[in-house]
Amino acid sequence: MSEPASAPQPWLRRMSGRDPGEAHRASTPLELLFDLTFVVAVAQAAAQLEHALAQDHAAHALEGYAVVFFGLWWAWVNFTWFGSAYDTDDVAYRLLTLLQMAGVLVFAAGIPAAFEHFHYATVVAGYVIMRMAMVAQWLRAAHSDPAGRAATLRYAAGITVVQLAWIGRLWLTGLPGLASFAVLVAAELAVPAWAEFRGQATPWHPGHISERYGLFTIIVLGEVIAAIAAAVQTALSHSQVSAALLIIAAAGLGLVFALWWSYFKHSATEQIRESLPWTFVWAFAHYLIFASVAALGAGLQVTVGTLDHHAGVTPLFAAFTVAIPVATFIVVLGLLGAHAGSERFGIRLTLLTAVLILAGAAAAPILTLPASIVIMAGLVVLLLAYHLDAARYPTGR
Repeated sequence: MSEPASAPQPWLRRMSGRDPGEAHRASTPLELLFDLTFVVAVAQAAAQLEHALAQDHAAHALEGYAVVFFGLWWAWVNFTWFGSAYDTDDVAYRLLTLLQMAGVLVFAAGIPAAFEHFHYATVVAGYVIMRMAMVAQWLRAAHSDPAGRAATLRYAAGITVVQLAWIGRLWLTGLPGLASFAVLVAAELAVPAWAEFRGQATPWHPGHISERYGLFTIIVLGEVIAAIAAAVQTALSHSQVSAALLIIAAAGLGLVFALWWSYFKHSATEQIRESLPWTFVWAFAHYLIFASVAALGAGLQVTVGTLDHHAGVTPLFAAFTVAIPVATFIVVLGLLGAHAGSERFGIRLTLLTAVLILAGAAAAPILTLPASIVIMAGLVVLLLAYHLDAARYPTGR
């Protein structure tokens, strides 16, 4: 239980691990503040993606975005799972979390250089600040929780070694740089598996984790709404409002609402309670979910820029900047739902819908860009309607 508001905040509490079955476990105000710092970084990543796509630099854009978003997502994931298990809300915990928030802002400041010139020094500096603050938290947990000491020390050691490797990677360029990035991503992902499976699993709370991931989904969906508003505002400032612009903005909002409803149509708490291996799959798959939603905002801005000729791309290219994120989102979410027991026809329908969304994008030069975006939104809405009806009237197909 939290301290009364009038009670003095303790400097240190024992990090003995929270109860995984704790009732009414909800996100704390500190966690919400932490998430807000990521709004800045995610917005910066999406803006740089939009800028690169608008210049028809697709390969450059995707490489920079994949690298940058991984760093943001992985730092958020590690804080979230640690907090679910060991949040003491004492002064030391708050200060180390504040240090991580400072690291997020340093990371965000380095995103433009990472995209434009592949200069990752500032990004890596921010990332290492965030991760080494987590090392301090894991060492606190190791000191206070003898039962979980093996796992917490593995986390601390693994994170430290990988951060040293990230710093060393700054001197690598070209193909060795790309290869080392892939190796270090694998190493980052391997640390939790090594720690959790070799030691006593950390006492994270399934309901709390499900809520935290849902809240971050809302954050990236909010970035899409902000992107739509920014694109419309730019058009207004140039006196270039048109029916096509309004149609794309309306369809974009429809997509946001349909994706939100699709994600929250059922709780993931019971899914991640089943087994630790499946929990890892569920957690890691959210990289694609979060990244695709944030990329959707960039894609919608590119489509609006194409209408008013501020983006140097074709309608076909612009349509795919929307279609690919949407198709990725519904397929990943559908596959996660398949594990939860969704019937086979629903999975096949999800895959068919993704194919039709991509086909709608391919037909943009014929249908016009606004019509293509409307078709995508309509397909997602129809898929959502099917799943809602199937949940209400199960047929056992």
